[in-house]
Amino acid sequence: MRFVNNVKTAMLLGSLMGLCMAVGYFVGGQQGLMMGLLFGGLGNIIAYWFSDRIALMAMGARELAPHELPWLHDMVERLAARAGLPKPRVCVCPQAAPNAFATGRNPQNSAVAVTEGMLRTFPADEIEGVIAHELAHVKHRDVLISTIAAVLAGMISYAGYMLMFFGGGHSRNNENHSPLAAIGAIAMVILAPLAALLIQAAISRQREYAADSYGGELCGNPLKLAAALARLQRGNERIPTDTNPAFHNMYIVEPLALGGGLSGLFATHPPVEKRIAALRAQAMGA
Repeated sequence: MRFVNNVKTAMLLGSLMGLCMAVGYFVGGQQGLMMGLLFGGLGNIIAYWFSDRIALMAMGARELAPHELPWLHDMVERLAARAGLPKPRVCVCPQAAPNAFATGRNPQNSAVAVTEGMLRTFPADEIEGVIAHELAHVKHRDVLISTIAAVLAGMISYAGYMLMFFGGGHSRNNENHSPLAAIGAIAMVILAPLAALLIQAAISRQREYAADSYGGELCGNPLKLAAALARLQRGNERIPTDTNPAFHNMYIVEPLALGGGLSGLFATHPPVEKRIAALRAQAMGA
């Protein structure tokens, strides 16, 4: 399952690069495209190096000292050792809604955070499943993958804006001002950034499936994580999450989950029901 998810992620990243090249072809103007690459790349590199600090600050997270919640520290240390990882920093967020996330550019600079709502209302075995899921993100370096996707998607959006303001360098250089060329330019402006967002969301969903699969193995019983996901869904339906929506994709369960159908294409997480079904199948050895 993890191999299939990794292949799908690689294909989606390749699709983003191909879409980026297509936009560059329509835009022309190598200088402008390079400027978009420079600014977009620089912004995402900064976000990558400081992603842990930015995320923890945005969520209001506080790092726990070893003497605070020693059972949680022991749980994180034990699971990290089982995964072959250094122990990440352990943090708690003040939100009442139950949730958790991991951050950090690599295992040596990682942190896992859980909300106070989860600590108050979840049994220890379900918290163990959640921590295992988050350590899977650390082991798979999903922050790096997300950053690459964000760089490419940002480049595509920037190139689309350039096309909107400058009229499409490729068509202009060839003196092709036909209505068809104009329609194509408008379509590229609208559809290219939209397609980039769809691919970026699809990459995020694939990484969640992969983290579920490995997390189920790591905690010793996929049903622990399945039960936690069901409880997380119920808790987030009752209690709104008071954080910046820009960081909702980092949580184990998307706080503002979108509905099914077309709206589900933009969701950064798969439907919880499908994730639970996959974990139950994994527990049965399927």
